[in-house]
Amino acid sequence: MTTADSPHRADGWTTAVRQRLGLGRLLPLGDPADGSWIAERAAAAVLRDAATGSGAVLGTLRIAPADEDHAPDPVVPGPPSALPPGPLRIEAGFSATARRPLTVTADALRDALLTAAAQRLGLVVDEVDLRVTELLEEEPRPSTEPPADLRTVEPEGPAGTAAAGVPGVVSLTRVLGSAVHRAEGHIRVELATAGDHRALDVARAVRVAVAGAVEGRPTVAVLIAAVVDRD
Repeated sequence: MTTADSPHRADGWTTAVRQRLGLGRLLPLGDPADGSWIAERAAAAVLRDAATGSGAVLGTLRIAPADEDHAPDPVVPGPPSALPPGPLRIEAGFSATARRPLTVTADALRDALLTAAAQRLGLVVDEVDLRVTELLEEEPRPSTEPPADLRTVEPEGPAGTAAAGVPGVVSLTRVLGSAVHRAEGHIRVELATAGDHRALDVARAVRVAVAGAVEGRPTVAVLIAAVVDRD
């Protein structure tokens, strides 16, 4: 039996599953017209790597909408429970030594995070809120994010083959469901991108490739489940 609150229960179930799989929030890439999202875990791994050399070690890291109440609607349907497009806010704690002023370290960390968000990922970040959580006696050692447990799949069909052939796509994945999810007039593709390619640029190219490869030119959304370094 269908009840009025069934969509809410389904949405809550999807969120719980996504959290257990370790993706975190699904963050919008680019602007509303880009139809692309990235898993918070994937974005966090890139940001933690970028923090290396700033003199700080990132602790807690949260990425959330800067103003969720006024976020625009995406031009295509997004993944279940994905955040709406719009500017984001990074909140992070960090530890550092007192060998240089903490404000200088915080500025260096903020610049590193903003640069990586824009140039390596394509996240639109309006605010970075930092707080010192610990003073260290020795220079910090770089922290690393554990590798994502990806369920990769071989490409099948025109959509999967087209997406897998885009430069910067490492593999198709099925963390949140099928690698290629089909609905009426719409396709969502889930994949992993290479760390030496800007995530948003890859997602844009995938959308164009898939739309051109599938009969009827459906709308296309992309979910990046991981950003990985290739040897």
